[in-house]
Parts: sequence; C-alpha cells; structure tokens
Amino acid sequence: MVRYHKMKGLKRKKTEGKYERDEAEQIVEEDAPESTEDEVKAEGMSGTVEERGDAGLDEFPGIPLPPSDGSKKRGVIFILENASLEVAKVGKNYELLNSDKHAHFLQRHNRNPADYRPDIAHQAILMILDSRINKSGRLKALYVRTQKDVLFEISPHVRIPRTYVRFAGVILQLLQKLSITAVGKRDKLLKTIKNPVTQYLPIDSRKIGFSHSSNKVVNIQKYVNAVSDELDLVFVVGAMAHGKIENDYVEDYISVSNYPLSAAYCISMITNAVEQKWNIL
Repeated sequence: MVRYHKMKGLKRKKTEGKYERDEAEQIVEEDAPESTEDEVKAEGMSGTVEERGDAGLDEFPGIPLPPSDGSKKRGVIFILENASLEVAKVGKNYELLNSDKHAHFLQRHNRNPADYRPDIAHQAILMILDSRINKSGRLKALYVRTQKDVLFEISPHVRIPRTYVRFAGVILQLLQKLSITAVGKRDKLLKTIKNPVTQYLPIDSRKIGFSHSSNKVVNIQKYVNAVSDELDLVFVVGAMAHGKIENDYVEDYISVSNYPLSAAYCISMITNAVEQKWNIL
C-alpha cells in the first residue's frame, strides 16, 4: 500500500522583523542630528577631523560665493581682539575656561573669573557670519586674536555651532590641533596663523576700531557712508568683558553710542550700516 506524503511547499519568510527594523531605522534617521555639512564637527581631543574625500561646493548649501559679475567689489574684514579663549587642564581633561564652570579653578590660580567670557566671542562670530554681508559674499575674512596673542582665521564659509558647548569643543580642538578641516573637503575652515594680523590686510583699506572710551561718538551710518567706495573696510572690535583695544594699525577709533554696548550688538550696528551703504537686501 502506497503511503501518500504531503508535498512540502516553500517556507514563507518571516517579514515582521524586517518591517520592524525598517521602521526603527527610519525613526533613527528622523531623530538623528543634522550632518556636519551645516556645522563644524570635531571629534575627540585625541582624534582628527573626519575627511571623506573631495567634494564640490554643493556639499555646503547656502555658502556665500564671490560676486560672479567679474567686478572687483570691495568687502569687509572683521578682527576680534582680546578674545577670552584659553585652554587649561582641569582635572584630567583639557577644557575651554569660562567663568560659569571654572570659577573655583580660576580663583585657586589667582585669576579673575569675570575675565573669562568665551561666550562673547561666540556671539560676535555668529553675528558676523549670520550677516547679509557674509551671505552676499562681501565678507573677505574674519580674524580672532586671543588674550594669549594666538591669532586664527575663520573662513566665511564655515557654520559655527550655535550652542556654546559645541562651540567650546571646536575651539578646544582648534587650539590643540591648530586647524579644523571641512568634512568632505581638504579646505581648512579654521586655522591658526602667524602674527601680526596686518600682513593679511589689503593695502587699500580703512581700519576702524571701536571703543566706548573713545571721545569720538559718531552716527555709524553716516560714518560708513563717508568712507570711499575704493577702500575695503576693516572693523576691529573687542571680544572681552572689560577693557579697551589699543592697536597701532588702527587708523581711527570711534564710539557708536553714548552707552556701553555688547560686542554682538555693536557688530549688528556695523553690519546694518554697511548693508545699507551697499544696498544689500
């Protein structure tokens, strides 16, 4: 007697797990932070900046480009002086000193915590890079000199982190590694350079310093309008909590208000005046 056997069909693959994994991956992608094309990404203190090969300018959406009409338009250069950006070993780690987090550490080393305000430089840098001058491609350079006389250059193309914690991490790596390279490119977005800063300034430029202690109080709009269109504008602003800037290369020291202003607000007045002068909307 023949015994019939049931024919075995193809086994159905279990797909529930696959769907669950796909959904999980989708959630992770949605919750993931933006790529470092928008902000500078620095790895650990002992690591190096991530490189992914060469890429075009399309990697950086919204990057200002130089004027393409063939004309040599004049531009703006900002110099932030006496920025409180100092790195020290606190405990087992190196950190960017600030008055909020390291008050006791600074007092133990006979330093005034009120003098350590890296957030002032952070706000000033953001104000410059966010300006319409930069977005229109008229920002030629941005230099920052620390209280320890370390000079570094910030590319107008860079997007500095908007939160202070991430900004502190970037500056910490910059002062230790001396440069930070763009993701996907080999261009240095931040790099330390040799003093003095005057060797990087164009010859045909007007160098203007800002200080509340100056006896020359001006209307910034009228002052900027009076400067010749044949000159580049170099603005020197202090990025410290107290004191004043005194540099030999500055041709004119002015004050834009009868009241003491923050560096960020002073820069906003400067950029607005220049944008009005050049009709940058």
